[in-house]
Amino acid sequence: MASRRKKVGSRKRFPVLALFVVLAAAAAAGIGITVSNKMAAANQPSAPSAQQVTTTTIPPPLEFVSSSVVEGATRVAPDETISLSFSAPVSPSSAMPTFSPLVQGSWTQNQPGVLTFTPTQSFVPYTKEVLTIPGGQSGVLSAQGQPLAGSQTISFTVAPGSVLRLQQLLAELGYLPLNFAPQNSTAVPLNQMALPESGSFTWKWSALPASLTSLWAPGTMNVVTKGAVMQFENQNGLSADGIAGPAVWSHLLAAVVAGKTDSAPYDYVTVTKALPEHVTVYSNGTAAYTTLANTGVPAAQTVNGTFPVYLRYRSTTMKGVNPNGTTYDDHNVPWVSYFNGSQGLHGFIRPGYGYPQSDGCVEMPIANAAKVWPLTPIGTLVTVE
Repeated sequence: MASRRKKVGSRKRFPVLALFVVLAAAAAAGIGITVSNKMAAANQPSAPSAQQVTTTTIPPPLEFVSSSVVEGATRVAPDETISLSFSAPVSPSSAMPTFSPLVQGSWTQNQPGVLTFTPTQSFVPYTKEVLTIPGGQSGVLSAQGQPLAGSQTISFTVAPGSVLRLQQLLAELGYLPLNFAPQNSTAVPLNQMALPESGSFTWKWSALPASLTSLWAPGTMNVVTKGAVMQFENQNGLSADGIAGPAVWSHLLAAVVAGKTDSAPYDYVTVTKALPEHVTVYSNGTAAYTTLANTGVPAAQTVNGTFPVYLRYRSTTMKGVNPNGTTYDDHNVPWVSYFNGSQGLHGFIRPGYGYPQSDGCVEMPIANAAKVWPLTPIGTLVTVE
C-alpha cells in the first residue's frame, strides 16, 4: 500500500515534456484534452509592459539661419542693432557671438531663436568689424544642448564718420577755436556718440583775424578742421596726417567718454608779405608775438594760402638748389616748423629782415624764431598773405 501511495504522489510532478507527449498522442487519437489557461500562459513569452517601452528622440542640430547685417555690408550705422536667427531657441548659458574689434554691448533673446545685439558704445566709423558666431560644444548651443556644426563669421564696415560730428567732437575737446552748444541738454547715449547733434558753433574769441575765420564752414572738411585733427593725432600718439580714419575716430570717441580735453592754447600764425614783412602769432585769440621776417625772393616765392604745421625740428640741415642754379647745404638751421612742403618757419642769420631774401621759407632772427617755435606745434595753421 505504501508503494502505491508513492506512485500516486509522483503524478503531481508530471513533467511538462510528458504533458506535451500526452497532448500529441491524444490529438492523434482524436481525444480532446483541455489545458488550463494558467498552464498555457506559463509557457508563452511574456509581452513587455507599457512602462518597459522607451523611445529616444535626438534633437536636431542647431543651424544659423540669417543675420540682419549681411556679409560685406558697408555703411553700417554706428548705433546699429544686429539680429541673428537660428533654427531653434538658444541656450542663455551658451557662448555668445563676438566682435573684433571689440564693441561693448549685450546679447538678448527676446523671441525664440533670435539673438539681438544692442551696442552700449558706438561702432567706430570706417572700421571693418568681424562678427564671429562660435560653433562646437564651446560655442552657441540650442536650448536642448545641440551645438552649431562649426563657427561662422560675418564681416562688415561701419559707415564713414560725419564731418559735422567730427567738428562737434573736436570743439568739445578744445581742438578748435570754436565752441559747440548742443540744442538738447540731455547727455548723448554712448552708442550714439558718433552721430551728429543739433546745435550751433560760436567763435571762442572775438579778436581772431578774418584770415582764419573766413576759412571755417560747419559740415565741410576745411583746413581749420584738418589742423585740429592733426593736433589731436599728435597729442594721442597717432600719425599726424590730418585724415580722420578709424584710428582717429576710436581715440576721439574714447577721449570724449573720458573727458580728455586739450589743455594747450589755440595758436595761429600769419605771415604778412606786405613790407615790412613780419610774422604774428595769435594765442587764444590774442596777438601774442610779432617779429620781422623774410619770405622767398620772386624766383622762389613763399606760396600764399593757409597750411598746417606738419613737421618740426629744433635744428636740422637744409639742402637744395637756389634759383640761380647753385646749391646750398645749410647745417644747424634752428627752430624749424615746416608747413607747406619744403617751406617752413625757422631762424636764419641775415644782415636785415623784413623783405624777401629766402629760397621760399620764412626766415626770422634766431632769437625771435626761438620764441615762435614753441607756439607752433603740429597742426598749427600758418597763413601766408
